[in-house]
Amino acid sequence: MAKQFTLGKEERLKSRKQTELLFSGGKKFTILPFRVHYSLSKDEKGGIQFGTGAGKRNFKKAVDRNRIKRLMREAYRLQKIPLQELVAVHHQQLTVFFIYNGKELPAYKEVYGKMGQCLGKLCNLISEKK
Repeated sequence: MAKQFTLGKEERLKSRKQTELLFSGGKKFTILPFRVHYSLSKDEKGGIQFGTGAGKRNFKKAVDRNRIKRLMREAYRLQKIPLQELVAVHHQQLTVFFIYNGKELPAYKEVYGKMGQCLGKLCNLISEKK
């Protein structure tokens, strides 16, 4: 199977109902500048739904918030494959939402590194749940 560095429509967290369930009943952890909300459930297909956010309190301009979300999506897209394989092997559905909590605009290098740490922690949490 060829590795897919894509972020398709089916992988994006769009449903308001699912997002509300994630924030009300899911678990969370923080690796600054990210707060990660996640929820695991059994599913035969095994897949991931992913969302991003940046607060209006710290970034008044929509241009800045959109740039941060774009950087987060790109960093996730390039590093998601080990997490996808782990979720598929354990037959689980992972819903995850990353919120950027930093006070200033990040460089891509910083976002990429911290996203890698977050995805590594998610991998550890899923393999422990087994």
